[in-house]
Amino acid sequence: MSWKNTTIQLAIAFILGLTVLLLPRPEGTRFEIIGDPQAKVLASMEGLFDLAPNGGKTKKGYLVDALKPDDPACTAQALADKAEELGLTDVKVEYVNGLSPKGKTFLAVVVFLVFLFIFEPIPLEVTAICIGVLLVATGVGDLKSTWAAYMHPVVVFIMCCLIFAIALEKAGITKRLSASIARRAGNSVTKFTFILAVGLGLASAFMHDAAAAAIGIATMLPLMRAAGINPGTNTARFMMLSVPFACSCGGMGSLVGGGRTMVAAAFLKEFTGIEIDFIDWLIYAMPLSIICVPAAVLVVYLVFRPDPKFKLPEYDEDPGPLTPLEKKTLIIVGIGFLLWLTKGFHGLHYSITGMLCVAGLVLFNVLNWEDIHRDLEWGTVLFIFGGGIAMGLAMDSSGAARYFANLFFPLVQGGGWIILLSGVCVFGALVTNVMANVAAAAMILPIVLPLAQLEGVDPRIMALGLGTATSFAMLLVIGCPPNAIAYSFRQFKAFDLTKAGLVATPVLLVLLLAGAGIWWSILGLV
Repeated sequence: MSWKNTTIQLAIAFILGLTVLLLPRPEGTRFEIIGDPQAKVLASMEGLFDLAPNGGKTKKGYLVDALKPDDPACTAQALADKAEELGLTDVKVEYVNGLSPKGKTFLAVVVFLVFLFIFEPIPLEVTAICIGVLLVATGVGDLKSTWAAYMHPVVVFIMCCLIFAIALEKAGITKRLSASIARRAGNSVTKFTFILAVGLGLASAFMHDAAAAAIGIATMLPLMRAAGINPGTNTARFMMLSVPFACSCGGMGSLVGGGRTMVAAAFLKEFTGIEIDFIDWLIYAMPLSIICVPAAVLVVYLVFRPDPKFKLPEYDEDPGPLTPLEKKTLIIVGIGFLLWLTKGFHGLHYSITGMLCVAGLVLFNVLNWEDIHRDLEWGTVLFIFGGGIAMGLAMDSSGAARYFANLFFPLVQGGGWIILLSGVCVFGALVTNVMANVAAAAMILPIVLPLAQLEGVDPRIMALGLGTATSFAMLLVIGCPPNAIAYSFRQFKAFDLTKAGLVATPVLLVLLLAGAGIWWSILGLV
């Protein structure tokens, strides 16, 4: 019986998850006590716990170290029981260098789900629904917050991007764009893909990477159909994966390219008082984006060599002036992009301004509800990406993310800026595949910024490194919005993306670190 059999693959996934669940759980020796400003819990457990070095103070509470790690009285549960005994109902005990029971259960669930996401024994939409089911059933997540993630503001934003793409295609804008590129590329699939993917990738620094990916794929699909390029072929894989990979890399070029860059800059200012403004980030990161965008497309090309027999149709005729429908569409979508670009001024979330423009598209008869209902890939938007957000939030709330961060970063401490930066970039690029890059940045920076300052490393290096490296979420469909958007058009399998990502991620990390080392040295940052 083939291992590709659905039953066998589900059994393998279950065995892997069960194996993780049966492994011993590291209790750790350091814990954070929150909600106990007078340190009553610590005082009542004298001889078993002591304050962590440097006073043990944190923003939320204080850190304690177990004096007798093997003693059952020196555990997180013992601290929680003591707080309850003292009547301190608001006190919380969190693991720092250990893994909570909930965190271990989460890891077992993740191993099970990631296997399903890569090998697709069942439809990804069903797997994504199972994220919510398993998180609640195992007690990792609570009912309301878990299902709320499936309508997270980011999910609504992705929905807006796809509806914009539907409008641009219906109005004929994407056909006009594809014809313009095709006239420059001739009938070459490779040239056309490079021009479109690289162009939109660089544009992603100034328009959200998800929106750029949606437009690029909507532009590409009609030409693929006209050329007879079928789903699941290397040519389709090359064309469809080049766009999300390029757009993800391009988004790191400026502070408006994606939330990860804004969060990195915000945490840098909050923890150190150092500010990186729009121009500063552009100077430091845009050259790295210019290197990584074409490199990402080249990697996809080398992994999935397109078949040279496919030729794109020739476009010699003049497309003529813009039609009234095209003008209306461009104005409304353009207003949407402008509102996204100026979010820092008006404060409205992308989902709010995006849906306002969707209403405008319907109000001015660019789209009707049937267009949206028929052409929007609801399963991808609501379930696949919503499930990814639910999993990322659970990774944070269960303590699993914090455990791995505290386990990993001491390993790179003391090696200078390049080792610390490498550790930040590698860890950020990996963890952002299972949790939102914004959440990854918010989790990692509070840990590494103090490490950088202790070693005399400019903390801007850590913020810039993490803000750029978390752009490389290329291993799973749920890794980032461009991946999910590309997958929604059903031109490749989830494993195809993982296969390309396994090559692209290390290549791009090496280019990023080498480019940063040279460029930031020239600028005097290192």
